[in-house]
Amino acid sequence: MSVEALRDSFVATRRQFLTICEPLEVEDYGLQAAEFASPPKWHLAHTTWFFETFLLKQFLGDYEPVDPMYEVLFNSYYNGIGAQHPRAQRGLLSRPLLSEVLSYREHVDKAMLLLLATASVHEECETILSRTVLGIEHERQHQELFFTDVKYSLGANPLYPTYRSEVCTANEAPGPLQWTKFEGGLIEIGHNGKGFCFDNEQPRHRVYIEPFEIANRLVTNGDYQDFIDDGGYERPEFWLADGWATAQREHWTAPLHWHEREGESVEFTLGGLKTRSRATPLCHVSGYEADAYARWAGARLPTEAQWEHMAEQTKGSTAPRDINDAHLLHCHPESAKGGGLEQLYGACWQWTQTAYSPYPGFAPSTGAIGEYNGKFMSNQWVLRGGSCVTPSSQARPGYRNFFYPQDRWQFSGIRLAR
Repeated sequence: MSVEALRDSFVATRRQFLTICEPLEVEDYGLQAAEFASPPKWHLAHTTWFFETFLLKQFLGDYEPVDPMYEVLFNSYYNGIGAQHPRAQRGLLSRPLLSEVLSYREHVDKAMLLLLATASVHEECETILSRTVLGIEHERQHQELFFTDVKYSLGANPLYPTYRSEVCTANEAPGPLQWTKFEGGLIEIGHNGKGFCFDNEQPRHRVYIEPFEIANRLVTNGDYQDFIDDGGYERPEFWLADGWATAQREHWTAPLHWHEREGESVEFTLGGLKTRSRATPLCHVSGYEADAYARWAGARLPTEAQWEHMAEQTKGSTAPRDINDAHLLHCHPESAKGGGLEQLYGACWQWTQTAYSPYPGFAPSTGAIGEYNGKFMSNQWVLRGGSCVTPSSQARPGYRNFFYPQDRWQFSGIRLAR
């Protein structure tokens, strides 16, 4: 990518974040309904902090930070940088004001454009350009987190407010589940060297898989309702021990954002409460719930190697859609159309049965920036694909998303394998 193209991508990505914030009221910018859900204002500041910390402070000699305390307030988890404001208390940061955070973004944007304008003659040109790409992709990740966090925080309000009233969940029935066979053997997974990837997608390596079948579409609300009606949350034989203990402790009886209101089955969306359609892809389930449903259905979750192999073999017909502003008006998964393998991207992230761990030969980058992914390779599960709010640049076969198996606030669903 040329410096000019990189600059344009930087500008477009930074503007995109402001665009998706436009429906918010000023009171919404500080919402944090749980420790794991950061406020929109914090996301806007943290993504700015990333460019300031890993590029401007290191490579723009006369750069002056807006406020030294921002290094602490908006540091997420980089211990190599220094102290961090407690994650659970991000919603208490009524200062800096929203206007000050937006001014901070403008300050950093101007400095970044200056850095990029002189990057070609800088002795660290390659590092500057590669870190700018990483900063752009990092911001896109936080734009996705914006939607998941805002949805969770708005969903904690008994008024069930809307983010955008245009969100639509009307879907047609997708038809019965079908299975596609894949031969086993020695395959390669991991980034193929073309374009950007995160460090946890490397190195490419060989994996042996047995023959398997995978479902043509995601599990729907109706499919999962059948599991509930059959006592799914009351039958421990379907659950992993930790999953059963979590479900009992948290009093789970249905997916996150499902409600019964005045005799009607509804689900909370970014457009407020909507009638729950049986055809809509199931969303906001934990890995434990996904695994329990798969056992009940006489199937299992795919491994991440199987999922990536399936996606690579079929990517010509299942390429990720362009998730742009127009598509984000919906912000909710759409049903399958009945045309072979579908919904690899653009609907819900798909839980796998694979523990999140390093690929053979993985080595994190040196310094604090090496904390980006590697230090989280413990006690989490891999999800594959992409959701209705995933940026299209990050919807690719090799992308490794990861969450704890009890997490439910992500746009996470289920694809069965056997």
